[in-house]
Amino acid sequence: MPDEKTLDAAIKEMIVERLFLSQKGVSPKDIPNDANLMKTLEIDSVSVLEIVVGLEELYGISFEDEEFKIEVFESVNTIVDFVRKKLDKKG
Repeated sequence: MPDEKTLDAAIKEMIVERLFLSQKGVSPKDIPNDANLMKTLEIDSVSVLEIVVGLEELYGISFEDEEFKIEVFESVNTIVDFVRKKLDKKG
C-alpha cells in the first residue's frame, strides 16, 4: 500500500492533470493538503466527477452511491483518508 506522502503526491498530480490546472499555472506543489479544494481551486460537481474517475483508474477503487459526499472532496487530506480506507478494505 502506498504511504501517505506517495498517496497525496499522486492524488495532487491526478487532480492537476484531470482538471487541466497546469493551464492555469497550478502545479501539484501549489495545492496545500488542508486547503478547501472547492474554494481554492473552484472545484464544481463536474470536477468532482473527474476526480472520482481519476481515483478509480489510479487505485482500482469504486465509489458506492452513499460515498458521494462533498466532505470526501473538501481537501487532499480528506481524499487521502478516503482512498486509504478503500484500499484497506480492498486488501
